Amino acid sequence: MSDLIVKPSQIPDAEGNLLRITPESAGWEHVGFEVYTLGRGERLSRPTGSQEACIVLLGGKADVSTDKLEWKQIGGRMSVFEKIPPYSVYVPSGDSFAITALTELRIAVCWAPGKGSQPARLIAPGQVGVELRGQGSTERLIHNILPESEAADSLLVVEVFTPGGHWSSYPPHKHDRNFLPEESLLEETYYYQVQPEQGFAVQRVYTDDGSLNETLSVASGEAVLVPRGYHPVSAPPGYEVYYLNVMAGPVRAWKFYNDPNHAWLMPKPANLPGV
Repeated sequence: MSDLIVKPSQIPDAEGNLLRITPESAGWEHVGFEVYTLGRGERLSRPTGSQEACIVLLGGKADVSTDKLEWKQIGGRMSVFEKIPPYSVYVPSGDSFAITALTELRIAVCWAPGKGSQPARLIAPGQVGVELRGQGSTERLIHNILPESEAADSLLVVEVFTPGGHWSSYPPHKHDRNFLPEESLLEETYYYQVQPEQGFAVQRVYTDDGSLNETLSVASGEAVLVPRGYHPVSAPPGYEVYYLNVMAGPVRAWKFYNDPNHAWLMPKPANLPGV
């Protein structure tokens, strides 16, 4: 199996954790990512320490609190494939959060270095930017949960729905050089769900020099590490592919570079986000 694929646990641990990526386990510096499943009435609490967090309710309802704030009965979808924007909570560094499940609950916790510059806040569905991107077989649905235009210290968070037979993160693009304003250095994780669940996604991760060139078959519940290189995704016919992206780097800027071999596919103007 590729080192770029992170598989979930078959059985959640005592805290409900199914999947965990840390900077240490990924071999990079910025992005952390976790998935938890909680039964009704179960609780998860964590300090943020030096990290900021974005808690995304993938499915289910919960009460969520931080050191000073509390939000009751949040959560509007039971499955990501309802395709409605999620409830999320941003928690700065130097804070903590507690989550109590009101139903069966699945959450993603996105981590990156924080500076404590922003207060904790609820990101309600109405605050999530929704757009259709691409056309024809590259059309996909985007939920911009924590884009560059919204305040955070490091994190960028977006979810994408790719219909069967379509491509996303396409044309292939990368963001692995600290070369602003043309390109920013961003580590990235992809967390996948597939419907029907027995399906798979295909993701290629490759560099110009060929030092990284992998084509991955990714199952529902798995995550992919993108430490560098281009990283397009394909959804096989008959299977809808969801993924949650987390990005962070030394500068919170989303500037990418298209593979020159395929840049002709990019609509004009050329500098549109490519997830």
